[in-house]
This record gives sequence, structure tokens and C-alpha cells, in this order.
Amino acid sequence: MLRAGLMLLLAASFVGVVGAEEARWPSWAHFRNTLISDDGRVIDHSDSRHITTSEGQGYALFFALVADDRDTFQQLLDWTQNNLAKGDLGASLPAWLWGGDADEGWGVLDANSAADADLWLAYTLLEAGRLWQRRDYRVLGTRLAARIIDEEVATLPGFGPVLLPGRSGFAGDGQWRVNPSYLPPQLFARLSELGPPWPELAARVPRLLIGTAPLGLAPDWAAWQANEGWRPDPEHGSQGDYDAIRVYLWLGMLADEAADREALLAHFAPMRELIAKLGAPPEYVDTNSGAHQGLGNSGFSAAMLPFLAATPGGDAALAVTQRRRLAAAPPADDAYYAQILTLFGRGWDEGRYRFAADGRLQPAWRSP
Repeated sequence: MLRAGLMLLLAASFVGVVGAEEARWPSWAHFRNTLISDDGRVIDHSDSRHITTSEGQGYALFFALVADDRDTFQQLLDWTQNNLAKGDLGASLPAWLWGGDADEGWGVLDANSAADADLWLAYTLLEAGRLWQRRDYRVLGTRLAARIIDEEVATLPGFGPVLLPGRSGFAGDGQWRVNPSYLPPQLFARLSELGPPWPELAARVPRLLIGTAPLGLAPDWAAWQANEGWRPDPEHGSQGDYDAIRVYLWLGMLADEAADREALLAHFAPMRELIAKLGAPPEYVDTNSGAHQGLGNSGFSAAMLPFLAATPGGDAALAVTQRRRLAAAPPADDAYYAQILTLFGRGWDEGRYRFAADGRLQPAWRSP
């Protein structure tokens, strides 16, 4: 009995030490050290212009919150406001693209907004305000959310209000273009606490995701045509690849009690069947025919970990295969997007965070 008690005590002490060490999240520290500048800019080295996107800034802010990395969070926020949003995210939607131009030097390369980045920024500010008890973050997140409504939402005839991909360039001639991966349901659930029209937007996200994926395979882009409904995007067609992979990621991370979770997972189960057939997620899928080509990189495998765990009839062995694939070929240091997918997917798989049914973030450092 004494021996058993001693073993339990030693085990508890070991778990405590490991937990404290792992709480620092080595993958986040690696991302921060290789892809974030000292002044808080996420750099995509795969582009010769060494670009920064509002998406990258929004994702990095979220990971900093998950890691309880308050200093990096503030650096990222300051750089984003000062360089992409004219000094105030509550007064100006951030430009989506910044980088080096051969003629003009460093600065904004495209001043249009990216709604997914804006959504993640608003959500993360609200949650940082709640979790860290920072009123300034809550106020800024609320102001940014109001600007999103004013500048990026359109009412599709016969469908209702929808978040468009950006401030301009996605509506005209009776047609509205959308990017399903820009619409994580849990973020809309959280922003619904701000009141109308967020609940109306949230209620339409599952319908949009299902309506744009007739075979249960998510497209990168789709279009709503007045009097016709959903159809392939005029520019990108019915292809689903590097954008669409995030749709499965968001759905896999839905809380068990989240609205429409079962219906969404059941509808998109054909992707799990493809992974089981191929051994890894396909790189390209034609969402109208089901034809596929190639295998996605290990970041795709990481992104699928929550989805494989959540899909009805999910196969634990299939998830193990993806973990092994990721371990054998982790994203390169300069692979910005693959590292983003890995932080999301493997971070969730390691239990570093969850989303509640109302969309609130549950980081491991705040959980019992």
C-alpha cells in the first residue's frame, strides 16, 4: 500500500513537471522564433516579397492567446494596428497584404480587407479581454466586429446575410462570391453574444457550408447567383484544396453540444472516406465530380486530426497514421501555411485548447 502511494505521488509530481514544461508549447515557440519578427510581424518567406497578411497576424494572435504569451500578443497587435489598420483596428479594417515592393519599398501592397482575418482578430480580442481581464481588448474587439458588419456583410436574395470575403470585389451582376473556409462556426457563435445581426449570420453558416458542398467535399470558393442558388465560383471553379482544408479543421473542433455539429460532420464524412482510401488527405479535389489528385502535405494531415476524431465512425488508427506522417515530415521552418495548419490541428490534438458550445475559447492554462 505504501509502495502504491509512493508511486502515485511520484507520478503526480512527474505529470506536474511535464505539464509545466509542455504548457510553453514548443511548436508555438518554434513558430514565434522562425516566422515572427522582433516587432510582431508574421513573415511568409515563401513569397519573394517577404509578405505579411492580416490572416497571419490574426492566427498568430490566437495562438499567442492559447499559449498565454501576453508579450507576443501585444507585439502582434501593435504591429497589426500600426501597419495594416492606420493605427486603430476599431476605425479601419486592416489591409490584407503588406510586404516589399521593388519600386515603393515596404508597405501595404493591397489595401482590401480579408474577412477571415478580421473575424479571427475580433474573436481573439474579445476572448483575450475575457480570459486576461483586459477591458481595452474587449472594447477593441467589439469595435472591430461592428466594422465587419458595416463593411463586409451582404444580404443574398433568397438566402440572407452572409460575410463576404472582403470589403470589395466580391459582389456584382446579381452574384456574390464566398469562401467557406472564412466562416468558422464557433467564431460566429461567440460573436453572436454581441447581438444582431451576428445570430442571423451564425444561423446561416451551416446552410452555406452544406449548400456549397453538394458531395460533402468543401470547395475553396463558391458563388450565389440570384434566382439560381449556389454554383461553382466563376474564377476558381469547383476546386477544393489549400483554402478548403480549413473547413474540415473548423468542423472537427466544434464542441460536442455545438449547434448543427452532427449534421455538418455527417455531410462532410466523404472526406474521411477519401483519407481512408488514400492514407492521407488529397491535395486537390473536384467538389462537383469527386475526382482527386495528389496528397496534401503534412500540414493537411495535422489539419485533419480534429476532424478524424470527431467524424461519426472515426477511425483512431487513421489519426495515428496522420500523426506519424506529420512526425516523419514536419513543416519546414519557412512553410508558413503548413505551420499554421499544424499549430491548429496538432495543438487541438494535444489538448492545448478547445471551443465551448457557445464558441468561447478554453485554453489548457485556464482549464482544470
